[in-house]
Amino acid sequence: MTLVGIISDTHENTRLIVRAVSLLKERSPALVFHCGDIISPPTVERFRGLPMRFVFGNNDGERSGLAKACRELGFGEISDTLDTLHAGKRFWVNHGTSLRLLNQAIESQRYDYVLHGHTHEERNEVVGISRVINPGALYSAERYSIAFLQPETGLVEFVEIPE
Repeated sequence: MTLVGIISDTHENTRLIVRAVSLLKERSPALVFHCGDIISPPTVERFRGLPMRFVFGNNDGERSGLAKACRELGFGEISDTLDTLHAGKRFWVNHGTSLRLLNQAIESQRYDYVLHGHTHEERNEVVGISRVINPGALYSAERYSIAFLQPETGLVEFVEIPE
């Protein structure tokens, strides 16, 4: 069974990022999506050794530096939106800053999985054929969390990252 990790809104919170990365590495996901608000290029380094894909968030001001760090670490290109196929499923990944854009992706029913962040709140909702997931956040949240997804079955698990 394929495992996908989902993380968002890390906001340069190094202490919790280190804990989350350790947990991600323990579970060896085939792919990890970061749904934005990384903040600075040195933060990208914390994800070394994981099969990462990143999208920009509304607080990611150092875009050229983040893009360079992602390329240098082998994480591919970083953009506002990622539309990709993985494990035979179509994923749409965006920070979620634009509710209009997020709702368009959901309503299009073109995606098996719509992943976003921004609200710092966990979300696991099925809308038509699309499962909409927000893993929560590692900064300014009631509970710090990441998520794991089994794309073949749609099983989602939220994991709390202790302070």
